[in-house]
Amino acid sequence: MRRAVVALVAVLALAGCQGGKGSPDVTNEQRYVAGDGTSQLFEPGQRKKSPTVSGTLLDGAKFTLATGKVTVINFWASWCAPCRTEADDLEDVYQASKGKGVEFLGIDFRDGQDAARSFADGRMTYPSLFDPAGKVALSFRDVPPNTIPATIVLDKQGRVAAVIRKPIERDELQKIVDPIAAEQ
Repeated sequence: MRRAVVALVAVLALAGCQGGKGSPDVTNEQRYVAGDGTSQLFEPGQRKKSPTVSGTLLDGAKFTLATGKVTVINFWASWCAPCRTEADDLEDVYQASKGKGVEFLGIDFRDGQDAARSFADGRMTYPSLFDPAGKVALSFRDVPPNTIPATIVLDKQGRVAAVIRKPIERDELQKIVDPIAAEQ
């Protein structure tokens, strides 16, 4: 298991943060490489069950994700400039969608707890897991997030409906979440 976690850390370190709306250019001096920005949307018949998502929230409480609601999972880190750029858009979609039964969960990766709390405070009203070793990302074997930031959307049955491997903007995310939330 330790080797798998180390392998994931290496992959994410190489994939790294990628540029997005308003983000600075990424250079090798920052020790990360831009991902390819691929996204996948899955029709209901093609969706695979999500792994169990659990851990400790930034506030120290234990958390296990339940099924029954559409859930947007965003992988982020305080040191990631595109994560800062997309944070307001994610919060806007969360506020616009929570009345439709949509939940959001952040997954803080490769970070210190104080830096993560400072980043989330005032930016996110939804919960975030503190996952410095990347165990949650590693558990998504069929459709790994592969980059920071990355967003995975689960349907009401807890199946992976979308994987977005780039910074996400409000309108793009809303267009993905709304049809999934409307599914019976």
